[in-house]
Amino acid sequence: MGVTKNEALELADQWVAAWNAHDLDAIMSHYDEAIELTSPVAAALLCVPDGTVAGKAALRGYFQRGLEAYPDLHFGLEDVFVGIDSVVLVYTNQKGTRTGEFMGLSATGKVVRVIAHYNA
Repeated sequence: MGVTKNEALELADQWVAAWNAHDLDAIMSHYDEAIELTSPVAAALLCVPDGTVAGKAALRGYFQRGLEAYPDLHFGLEDVFVGIDSVVLVYTNQKGTRTGEFMGLSATGKVVRVIAHYNA
């Protein structure tokens, strides 16, 4: 498929805007039904050791809990890296934590795999 730089920047801008608006429907519009997300925050918030959330319905529930747990949540986009069928977003949250999220994309441009990393 291949992701262009412009497509990656557009995805990043729309994704950050949806999170900053706390608009769950807009956030979820970026994800495929078969999404699988792995994150240390998911491990802590959901009490699942491997930090994996599978499927769009489960991801929606996780994101809803996250928005409720962090009412002041806000992301500041720092950088976007482009791969063949993936992007990596680097951003800082409201607490100053830097995050790098690998996002694997489907043929339709929806996110099917996320692996989140946080600075220590």
